[in-house]
Amino acid sequence: MHTSMKQSSLLLSLTGLAALFMASCSSGGKDPKAGGPPAGPQNYPVVQINEFNTTLESDYPAMLEGQQNVDIRPRIDGFIEKIYVDEGATVKQGQPLFAINAPQYQQEVRTAEAAIRSAEAEVNAAQLQYNKTKPLVEKDIISKFDLENAALTLTSKKANLAQAKAALVNAKVNLGYTVVNSPVNGVIGTIPYKVGALVSSTSQQPLTTVSSISKVYAYFSLNEKQLLQIARNTKGRTLEDKIKQIPNVTLVLADGSVYAEKGKIETISGQINAQTGASSLRATFPNPNGLLRSGSSASIRIPQFVENALLVPQKSTTDIQGKKFVYLVNDTAGVKTTNVEIMELTKGNYFVVTKGLKNGDKIVLEGFASLKDGDKIKPQVKPADSVFAEAKNK
Repeated sequence: MHTSMKQSSLLLSLTGLAALFMASCSSGGKDPKAGGPPAGPQNYPVVQINEFNTTLESDYPAMLEGQQNVDIRPRIDGFIEKIYVDEGATVKQGQPLFAINAPQYQQEVRTAEAAIRSAEAEVNAAQLQYNKTKPLVEKDIISKFDLENAALTLTSKKANLAQAKAALVNAKVNLGYTVVNSPVNGVIGTIPYKVGALVSSTSQQPLTTVSSISKVYAYFSLNEKQLLQIARNTKGRTLEDKIKQIPNVTLVLADGSVYAEKGKIETISGQINAQTGASSLRATFPNPNGLLRSGSSASIRIPQFVENALLVPQKSTTDIQGKKFVYLVNDTAGVKTTNVEIMELTKGNYFVVTKGLKNGDKIVLEGFASLKDGDKIKPQVKPADSVFAEAKNK
């Protein structure tokens, strides 16, 4: 009995210690996840926005065309006898491209040559008659009328000879059309006809197209808003003057590579298309190596110098219902979502802010997904020189 009572007392003591330990643990530091008091302000990277000069670059889809795209069409009817070139070949001005079998033009040349010989014989006969009549008139053996008649006959025969010679020239010109030569230096396009095909000057398709590509035109469009932005940031009295002041532009090829030669914007259409709301522009690029081909697609990259630009990293913005916002940090380390307006032109991974921020403002750089208006943070200020290093002009 005595031993049993001791064991019961020991068990009660252990149970009390365990309860005291549990109570001690439960009354200790509160776990925020278990409903305790919230944790303190968290660290967030912050950057100060400052104005500086920069050059914006914007890309616009473009279509390339050779300086000259000449449709090669036959001037006579006939069958294609020979094709001297292949598609994609580089040709020189005057180089033969096609031979057309049209024997009637060779026959016309032979006929014209025979007509000349006949006309020359008639001229010679008329000349002899005139020479024989003239002394007889001078001796009053025959009347002046006979001499005048002989002179008229000679003149008529000479006119026939001149007409025959003109017919020969025309026949040789037509015969020359049986060989089709390249009118310019360039590159051969597709050749839809094969040897033996019947062609004529009224054929729907040309024999081929020769593109002169020593220079290449890049056609692209700017909408009204883009034109106004360029106009505001470029010197010049008129829009045409402003376009001429734009620095040399860059061509970005279909594979994303940058073409080595710089181009120049030369023309702008006289009016904005009412249906598309855009205006067409043309930039010209030299093409010494023939890398650019007519019909290719590319992008025009236009530089635009902007003074006192206020830039924010694109990663520092968030989209809410089609508008852009940043997290502005106030003097007491509180944050507030602030709507900003940006230019359509961009600078790499940066937006150009036109409204909503001012020089010297601080914003949360990134990682703000869980922030709400009024939250306090521990700002970790990042050097602006490193954040905006890629945006500043060298």
